[in-house]
Amino acid sequence: MDTKSQRGIDRVNPACTIPDLAAQITAALVGNAAALGIGDIRSNNCPSNIALVIGTSGTTGMSKEVAFTSHALLSSARASNKYLKAHAGQMWSLFLPLTHIAAVNVILRSMELGTLPIDLREHEGEYPKVDFTSIVPTQLFRALNGDDRLLRHLQHAQAVLVGGAALSATLRDQAQTQKINVVETYGMTETSGGCIYNGEALEGVEYSINERGLVQIRGSVMSQTYLNAPELYRLSDGWFITNDLGEVIDGKLKILGRADDVIISGGENISLTGIEATLSIRYPEIEFAAFAVNDIQWGHALHLAVVGEISESEILHYLEAALGSASKPKGIHHLESIPLLGIGKTDRIALAKMVGHE
Repeated sequence: MDTKSQRGIDRVNPACTIPDLAAQITAALVGNAAALGIGDIRSNNCPSNIALVIGTSGTTGMSKEVAFTSHALLSSARASNKYLKAHAGQMWSLFLPLTHIAAVNVILRSMELGTLPIDLREHEGEYPKVDFTSIVPTQLFRALNGDDRLLRHLQHAQAVLVGGAALSATLRDQAQTQKINVVETYGMTETSGGCIYNGEALEGVEYSINERGLVQIRGSVMSQTYLNAPELYRLSDGWFITNDLGEVIDGKLKILGRADDVIISGGENISLTGIEATLSIRYPEIEFAAFAVNDIQWGHALHLAVVGEISESEILHYLEAALGSASKPKGIHHLESIPLLGIGKTDRIALAKMVGHE
């Protein structure tokens, strides 16, 4: 390895204060210090043009060290602020953990406006008013189902970015009814987080649908590589190919679900996200997570995790009527919360393990 073209990586303490982290980010961006490592980072060095490395685990559970240049990170922050028509002096709030690109983005967007975000991760009492914030669908669900102080905070904001996982149409409609200006974001760590807002690409970003129906993205916000597995970071003619199925309707991108979210049970194809979306329409006050476990009879058996009060027979009857008998879960599990992967996506592997299956 050519160590002369390398720079070290300093790992960020998740408990770091926002002012301290902002100073570290600034030094890393201008190249006056080591690159920053956030999350599960094992590498000690990176190419000299890399400013930030984020450890992220996908649905396979494999940790990938996603590397970013200063140009990609700043392009993302500036494009986001431009879309939102944000101006100098406006404020963001931070609810997201400092182990994720979304939290870094909130800090960078604030810095571009000449401010720092208000840290509300462990805040007690009423939330102060801000102009913008960024949350995941689970937090929006809680605001609309009993967390009144969060609801008021979101209602006062000029725009509320919601990303990290799929946002159901029902939840979005509920938010609009409550006068929350939701901006649905789509992206992943590799694209510096959300890069498509309400179905529209941010400045400097392009998307298309490939021959397999998968969304692919390219542009100024793209990361550079996986430090720990560069062979897995593959582009096709400059396009980063996602694992999400999509279509373009009236010039806007619509995500249909993940290509690997369809299971085969007893010879029938079942969409896990389709099960969740169908239930959320009928029972918007209940949280659902569909998952599969290996089964000697069915191949994959559909199971359902539920947070909230509802009878199992009601779920079974509704799914059978709406989607057919194949959609009836083989097991229903009442939980206090849905395990999440990262900051918003359902951890289906963890759910399978909870019921005794790998």
